Amino acid sequence: MTNKEILIKQIIYRSSHRGTKEMDLLLGSFVKKNVYNLNVQDLDDLLKLLSIDDEVIFHWYTKKNANNIPKTRISKMLKDFKI
Repeated sequence: MTNKEILIKQIIYRSSHRGTKEMDLLLGSFVKKNVYNLNVQDLDDLLKLLSIDDEVIFHWYTKKNANNIPKTRISKMLKDFKI
């Protein structure tokens, strides 16, 4: 198994086992749709994003607070993502 494949498996797991159903749905759906089309840098950025608390991501996603999320191509993709 390559490093990219291992990274993808980690991301899929972390995106769908968040602790809140809302974030499982949002992040899990986003990852399932996009993970296999991302390059290694995007995968690294996504893994870092997934290490942020659900509450912080939720507030950022709902436009309440944008300061705690790194500005990357992945964060822009997630912000534009609709379930």
